[in-house]
Amino acid sequence: MRAEDVRQRLTTPLTGPAYAPTVPRFTDREYLNVVYRTDPDALRAVVPEPLRIGEPLVRFEVMKMGDVTGYGPYTEAGQAIPVSLEGEHGEYLHAMYLDNFPATASGREVSAYPKVLGSPSLTVDSGALVGTLDHGSLRVATATMGYKHHELDRREARAQITVPTFMLKTVPGYDGLPRVQELVRTRITDVTVKEAWTGPARLQLFAHVLAPLADLPVLEVVSASHIVTDLTLNGVEPVHDYLKGAGS
Repeated sequence: MRAEDVRQRLTTPLTGPAYAPTVPRFTDREYLNVVYRTDPDALRAVVPEPLRIGEPLVRFEVMKMGDVTGYGPYTEAGQAIPVSLEGEHGEYLHAMYLDNFPATASGREVSAYPKVLGSPSLTVDSGALVGTLDHGSLRVATATMGYKHHELDRREARAQITVPTFMLKTVPGYDGLPRVQELVRTRITDVTVKEAWTGPARLQLFAHVLAPLADLPVLEVVSASHIVTDLTLNGVEPVHDYLKGAGS
């Protein structure tokens, strides 16, 4: 294979990439969102500068992907933290766990999503929408919400899921030092909200050393939503380079 051919292949392995070379389109992406108040000191310990924290809030999410081009159906769960950067309000993606390796590899390599493998689920059980996350055989999160108790304004639902999203991209070098370390930004713009609901909710987080969601403890549930959408994820853009000027 010629060097120029190698340069045109941006995935690993070289001849059998882990994910499809396509921009994924999500059809019937179903969200369970539970926003809760947490310990502000715990937030400050995990949110990188130059992002700023306002209220000490966290959004626990479970997303059931009905169909995704290139990946097929899968489920994902994680935590997002409301932040601001230079006056722009958004969310910092703190943790993401999913049951699809191609989507995990693509999210980490092509973008900066903090994805690792886990076993999330989103089901309806006896009048409750139930989102769970397991790591191995152990439960690390359980969220419950009254199933379709009250309609949520679709404009509000759209606003919830289209805020700017910030992520930390780190690529280690062969010497053990970071080769790339950037704060990046993206935003969902191509979205259609099909259903939107709200209702009472509860959230339990269980301590696990390899899935430390409980390090951001639940002090009070603030709000919850259940949203069904079609959407396409945008690419990312760097907004801060941690290595620029380092060592100078």
